[in-house]
Amino acid sequence: MALSNTAVPKYYGQFRAAVMRGEIPICKEISMEMNRIDGLIENPSIYYDEDAVEGFIAYCEREMTLTDGSDLELLPSFKLWAESIFGWWYFDEFTVPEPDPEGHGTRYVRKRIKKRLVVKQYLIVARGAAKSMYASCLHSYFLNVDTSATHQITTAPTMRQADEVLSPIRTAILRAKGPLFRFLTQGSLQNTTGPRFKRQKLTPTKKGIENFLNGSLLEIKPMQIDKLQGLKVKLATIDEWLSGEIREDPVGAIEQGAAKEQSSNIENNDYLIVAISSEGTVRNGCGDTIKMELMKILRGEYYAPHVSIWYYKLDSIDEVARPELWIKANPNLGKTVTYETYQRDVERAEKAPAARNDILAKRFGIPMEGYTYYFAYEETLCHPKRRFWQMTCALGADLSQGDDFCAFTFMFPLPTGEFGIKTRNYISTRTLYKLPAAMRQLYDSFLEEGSLIVMEGNVLEMRDVFDDLDAHIAERGYDVQAFGYDPYNAEQFVEWWISENGPFGVEKVIQGSKTESVPLGEIKILSEDRMLLFDEKLMTFAMGNCIVMEDTNGNRKLHKKRYEQKIDAVAAMMDAYIAYKRNKDAFE
Repeated sequence: MALSNTAVPKYYGQFRAAVMRGEIPICKEISMEMNRIDGLIENPSIYYDEDAVEGFIAYCEREMTLTDGSDLELLPSFKLWAESIFGWWYFDEFTVPEPDPEGHGTRYVRKRIKKRLVVKQYLIVARGAAKSMYASCLHSYFLNVDTSATHQITTAPTMRQADEVLSPIRTAILRAKGPLFRFLTQGSLQNTTGPRFKRQKLTPTKKGIENFLNGSLLEIKPMQIDKLQGLKVKLATIDEWLSGEIREDPVGAIEQGAAKEQSSNIENNDYLIVAISSEGTVRNGCGDTIKMELMKILRGEYYAPHVSIWYYKLDSIDEVARPELWIKANPNLGKTVTYETYQRDVERAEKAPAARNDILAKRFGIPMEGYTYYFAYEETLCHPKRRFWQMTCALGADLSQGDDFCAFTFMFPLPTGEFGIKTRNYISTRTLYKLPAAMRQLYDSFLEEGSLIVMEGNVLEMRDVFDDLDAHIAERGYDVQAFGYDPYNAEQFVEWWISENGPFGVEKVIQGSKTESVPLGEIKILSEDRMLLFDEKLMTFAMGNCIVMEDTNGNRKLHKKRYEQKIDAVAAMMDAYIAYKRNKDAFE
């Protein structure tokens, strides 16, 4: 088939027809991507090339094998995703230098060059969809079909995880079932001094997988920005970029190096970056920032035809109870993973609340507010709004990050045995400006509700913090009968507090298992019974980030998993609770 600027892509056409007939349910994000593809079909300057797609499919099915060595037959979803990469082309004109035929220096001529449209593909699909196998097929194709010397990389949060992409290629080399692999694997690895044609041309090495016929290399790189920048790659795959705890954008770092290759070779600049992942439980980081950009593209807020986005998920949490809709999150359900596996995870989510967020994210593509290590998801939900004006309370302070973050939590003992919770936190403007986009959006919601205060300057002036907190207590009429504090970095603040309010009820709370174990257990019981009455999103955020370390004797203490995942409000609540327990007589 010749290039066509009106043809409907073969595999997309089959998928669209099945969707229109109601055979395949899809989520809103896939529907928006289909609208973008329909726009490419109608665009007269963009062409569809069936031969490129069929060539990729024929290569994979003829040469590649599964990890266990059995024959590979590409899934319809693989063909659909690959068609988005290899199917769309356009023509661009460049001025390129050429040697003068008469030998008089160099002349510049205009050339019309055919270029692949898609240079980035984002694939967000549930666990068990054989994403790594898809990446293996792409790497193998570029490694052995592209005649130029290419550098390819695959990266993941761990090196062992990234190696899953190379494993099927190694097996295919070992089996050599197709004519191309049989030719490339002829010869001996031990023949290092004899004729080159008697050596093996395609083989796994210490570097990765090398094709000595065209000088191409596929290697594993760690998911660290300093290790990914400056690489002139032809193909890069990024695995589980939503699952790892990365704070910087690996896609941007890789694209920076790929653009150098583009500028150095105009006629051969069709680099490709494929980012594949299941939904993660790490919120408000680089992954969520990237997804914000992807959603803008899907909604049509800005035009980016060079980006292909396949974002599979359930539209709402209610659909978890409907097995016929699970295919919206995993198009390969029933092929690469069984319905029984999904059903077991659904039952586990119901019985083990601590695993619920991970299952909803990984199996159904529903992004959750962090993995609830200590507090279950239901325990972190806000209560209805209420005020505790002129009520007696205990105050807890956590000033351990006093240079850029201070947390104060008020606990109001109620006659019913419940505790009202209010929190007030302070950060510097420098801290606010350094936040990534997704985290900044979250902090803006804290600012709106009044639980977070931004103080001018690069560091927090503790006197200003004290004066603002004192004014806040006076405005609300809070009657603070006990004050618990973590002694780290709190000496000045405590001196000011004692000089203003006296030493009565002031309690030092030393951090550690000996002090924290019992109060943490009691707070956990209160949260399970929904007796901690908080109505601020910042407290939800802090409780969702809490991790508790437990030693062999069962003693527990709070642990900050990451500097960015603030739990200071919960630490301050624990200090307030300990101060309350030590001064219960003052509250009667």
